[in-house]
Amino acid sequence: MAEAEAVAGKIGGGLDVFDPADPRFVSPGDMPTKIVGWYFEHDLRPPDSPAEVVRCILESLAEAYARTIETAETLAGAALDTIHVVGGGSQNELLCQLTANRTRRPVMAGPVEATAIGNLLVQARTMGLVDKDASLSDLREIVRRSFPVTTYLPETC
Repeated sequence: MAEAEAVAGKIGGGLDVFDPADPRFVSPGDMPTKIVGWYFEHDLRPPDSPAEVVRCILESLAEAYARTIETAETLAGAALDTIHVVGGGSQNELLCQLTANRTRRPVMAGPVEATAIGNLLVQARTMGLVDKDASLSDLREIVRRSFPVTTYLPETC
Protein backbone atom coordinates (compact mmCIF):
# COMPACT_ATOMS: atom_id res chain seq x y z
CA MET A 1 0.00 0.00 0.00
CA ALA A 2 2.89 2.39 0.71
CA GLU A 3 4.01 1.99 -2.90
CA ALA A 4 0.51 2.86 -4.15
CA GLU A 5 0.52 5.96 -1.91
CA ALA A 6 3.87 7.04 -3.33
CA VAL A 7 2.61 6.60 -6.91
CA ALA A 8 -0.67 8.33 -5.98
CA GLY A 9 1.34 11.41 -5.07
CA LYS A 10 2.66 11.57 -8.63
CA ILE A 11 -0.78 11.39 -10.21
CA GLY A 12 -2.03 14.83 -11.10
CA GLY A 13 -5.44 16.18 -10.20
CA GLY A 14 -8.42 15.93 -12.45
CA LEU A 15 -9.87 12.78 -10.91
CA ASP A 16 -13.48 12.97 -9.86
CA VAL A 17 -14.14 12.61 -6.16
CA PHE A 18 -16.68 10.25 -4.62
CA ASP A 19 -18.81 10.66 -1.52
CA PRO A 20 -17.03 8.89 1.37
CA ALA A 21 -20.24 9.25 3.42
CA ASP A 22 -22.16 6.99 1.03
CA PRO A 23 -23.67 4.16 3.13
CA ARG A 24 -22.02 1.49 0.98
CA PHE A 25 -18.66 2.42 2.51
CA VAL A 26 -19.76 1.86 6.12
CA SER A 27 -19.50 -1.92 6.18
CA PRO A 28 -16.20 -3.72 5.68
CA GLY A 29 -15.44 -5.35 2.39
CA ASP A 30 -13.61 -4.84 -0.86
CA MET A 31 -13.42 -1.04 -0.83
CA PRO A 32 -11.73 -0.63 -4.22
CA THR A 33 -14.59 -2.57 -5.83
CA LYS A 34 -17.17 -0.53 -3.91
CA ILE A 35 -15.47 2.69 -5.00
CA VAL A 36 -15.33 1.67 -8.65
CA GLY A 37 -19.03 0.70 -8.43
CA TRP A 38 -19.85 4.17 -7.08
CA TYR A 39 -18.14 5.77 -10.09
CA PHE A 40 -20.00 3.55 -12.57
CA GLU A 41 -23.34 4.32 -10.88
CA HIS A 42 -22.62 8.05 -11.23
CA ASP A 43 -21.47 7.80 -14.87
CA LEU A 44 -17.94 8.91 -13.99
CA ARG A 45 -14.63 7.46 -15.05
CA PRO A 46 -13.53 5.12 -12.27
CA PRO A 47 -9.95 4.87 -11.06
CA ASP A 48 -8.17 2.17 -13.07
CA SER A 49 -5.12 1.35 -10.94
CA PRO A 50 -4.38 0.88 -7.25
CA ALA A 51 -2.58 4.24 -7.25
CA GLU A 52 -5.61 5.98 -8.77
CA VAL A 53 -7.87 4.34 -6.19
CA VAL A 54 -5.63 5.67 -3.41
CA ARG A 55 -5.53 9.13 -5.01
CA CYS A 56 -9.32 9.17 -5.37
CA ILE A 57 -9.74 8.14 -1.73
CA LEU A 58 -7.42 10.90 -0.51
CA GLU A 59 -8.92 13.55 -2.81
CA SER A 60 -12.43 12.52 -1.75
CA LEU A 61 -11.57 12.66 1.95
CA ALA A 62 -9.96 16.09 1.54
CA GLU A 63 -13.05 17.34 -0.31
CA ALA A 64 -15.32 15.92 2.41
CA TYR A 65 -13.23 17.70 5.05
CA ALA A 66 -13.54 20.98 3.10
CA ARG A 67 -17.34 20.65 2.84
CA THR A 68 -17.63 19.75 6.52
CA ILE A 69 -15.49 22.72 7.55
CA GLU A 70 -17.61 25.08 5.41
CA THR A 71 -20.77 23.71 7.04
CA ALA A 72 -19.29 24.06 10.54
CA GLU A 73 -18.26 27.64 9.81
CA THR A 74 -21.73 28.48 8.56
CA LEU A 75 -23.39 26.94 11.61
CA ALA A 76 -20.94 28.57 14.03
CA GLY A 77 -20.87 31.92 12.28
CA ALA A 78 -17.07 31.92 12.58
CA ALA A 79 -14.19 31.11 10.26
CA LEU A 80 -11.44 28.61 10.93
CA ASP A 81 -7.96 29.86 10.13
CA THR A 82 -6.11 26.57 10.52
CA ILE A 83 -6.97 22.88 10.28
CA HIS A 84 -5.45 20.54 12.86
CA VAL A 85 -5.02 16.89 11.90
CA VAL A 86 -3.99 14.53 14.68
CA GLY A 87 -3.70 10.78 14.97
CA GLY A 88 -2.83 8.41 12.16
CA GLY A 89 -4.08 10.71 9.40
CA SER A 90 -1.41 13.23 10.33
CA GLN A 91 1.20 10.80 9.00
CA ASN A 92 -0.21 10.82 5.48
CA GLU A 93 1.61 13.72 3.81
CA LEU A 94 -0.48 13.60 0.65
CA LEU A 95 -3.77 13.67 2.58
CA CYS A 96 -2.56 16.63 4.64
CA GLN A 97 -1.43 18.54 1.55
CA LEU A 98 -4.65 17.81 -0.34
CA THR A 99 -6.63 18.95 2.70
CA ALA A 100 -4.67 22.22 2.81
CA ASN A 101 -5.27 22.70 -0.92
CA ARG A 102 -9.00 21.95 -0.82
CA THR A 103 -9.70 23.95 2.36
CA ARG A 104 -7.37 26.78 1.30
CA ARG A 105 -6.04 26.84 4.86
CA PRO A 106 -2.84 25.73 6.55
CA VAL A 107 -2.93 22.23 7.99
CA MET A 108 -1.03 21.50 11.19
CA ALA A 109 -0.35 17.75 11.33
CA GLY A 110 0.48 15.97 14.57
CA PRO A 111 0.94 14.67 17.09
CA VAL A 112 0.24 11.12 15.99
CA GLU A 113 -0.67 9.79 19.44
CA ALA A 114 -2.97 12.66 20.36
CA THR A 115 -5.49 10.56 22.30
CA ALA A 116 -2.84 8.95 24.48
CA ILE A 117 -1.12 12.31 25.02
CA GLY A 118 -4.37 13.97 26.08
CA ASN A 119 -5.13 11.11 28.46
CA LEU A 120 -1.64 11.34 29.94
CA LEU A 121 -1.90 15.10 30.49
CA VAL A 122 -5.28 14.84 32.21
CA GLN A 123 -3.89 12.13 34.51
CA ALA A 124 -0.74 14.19 35.15
CA ARG A 125 -2.90 17.18 36.09
CA THR A 126 -5.03 15.01 38.39
CA MET A 127 -1.91 13.65 40.13
CA GLY A 128 -0.39 17.12 40.52
CA LEU A 129 2.44 16.49 38.04
CA VAL A 130 1.03 19.36 36.00
CA ASP A 131 -0.54 22.40 37.68
CA LYS A 132 -3.99 21.27 38.88
CA ASP A 133 -5.40 24.59 37.67
CA ALA A 134 -3.96 24.15 34.17
CA SER A 135 -6.55 25.06 31.56
CA LEU A 136 -7.13 23.29 28.27
CA SER A 137 -5.06 26.05 26.64
CA ASP A 138 -2.23 25.37 29.09
CA LEU A 139 -2.32 21.65 28.30
CA ARG A 140 -2.33 22.37 24.56
CA GLU A 141 0.75 24.56 25.04
CA ILE A 142 2.55 21.66 26.73
CA VAL A 143 1.74 19.50 23.69
CA ARG A 144 2.96 22.22 21.28
CA ARG A 145 6.29 22.46 23.12
CA SER A 146 6.70 18.70 23.43
CA PHE A 147 5.75 17.16 20.07
CA PRO A 148 6.67 17.99 16.49
CA VAL A 149 4.01 19.32 14.17
CA THR A 150 4.29 19.59 10.40
CA THR A 151 2.69 22.50 8.59
CA TYR A 152 1.19 22.13 5.10
CA LEU A 153 0.38 25.34 3.25
CA PRO A 154 -2.19 25.46 0.47
CA GLU A 155 -0.66 25.21 -2.98
CA THR A 156 -2.18 27.02 -5.92
CA CYS A 157 -2.72 24.70 -8.84
